[in-house]
Amino acid sequence: MAYEAEEVLSSQEIFYYLLEHHELREEDEPLLYKAYTEEEAIRNLVKSQGEVAAANVERYGNVIYLIPKEENNFLGFSKQQLKNTLCKSTATDKDYYLSQFVILTLLVEFFDGQGSSSKAREYMRVGELMNCISTRLKEGAAEEDDEKDTAGISFRILYETYEALKSDDRGSRMKTTKEGFIYNILMFLQKQGLVEYVEQDEMIKTTRKLDHFMDWNLLNQNNYERVLRVLGVAKDE
Repeated sequence: MAYEAEEVLSSQEIFYYLLEHHELREEDEPLLYKAYTEEEAIRNLVKSQGEVAAANVERYGNVIYLIPKEENNFLGFSKQQLKNTLCKSTATDKDYYLSQFVILTLLVEFFDGQGSSSKAREYMRVGELMNCISTRLKEGAAEEDDEKDTAGISFRILYETYEALKSDDRGSRMKTTKEGFIYNILMFLQKQGLVEYVEQDEMIKTTRKLDHFMDWNLLNQNNYERVLRVLGVAKDE
């Protein structure tokens, strides 16, 4: 299919904007948004550029997002980068997997995958999140102890890793404490525009960006059930 030079130029302008900002909101750039949503040729060109860059370009509501694919370490994060950002300096794989478990627990607490919107609550306090993490890890470890074979992530190892972190109710920011470990994960998620953390109230809220992504992308029923199985909330039949 042949494209007009103006269409190619518009698509490049939109894709560059997405590279810089990761999202394009209608209220911020109405002309670019209109070109993407109303011109099929331009939209196809933008999506093609996303494919070349190992990313998906998706519109949820009135926002267009650039979403890196899983193995995209240029636009996204590698395992090592996340480990360095979220965990202590001497972190091993078990620390990294614990950080991912914290994020999954947060998602499951906010989004139940039911109804017209998957969002189940408006906010959550840090203390409640910490209790959920401890409870789920303890229950998962107990179930593993009753089974002969375990596959995938070991809840026992994650539970021991979490409990090995010190407790400090003075608002520690050290990644070697439970409070600091959770705090640094929340700061990372906030920097990515996924949550809002109100420190003075120790309150966590999700952003519209995360709400859109969960409703339109992650929480189709197959993915939702897979997340629940990882957390031990649902079992394979």
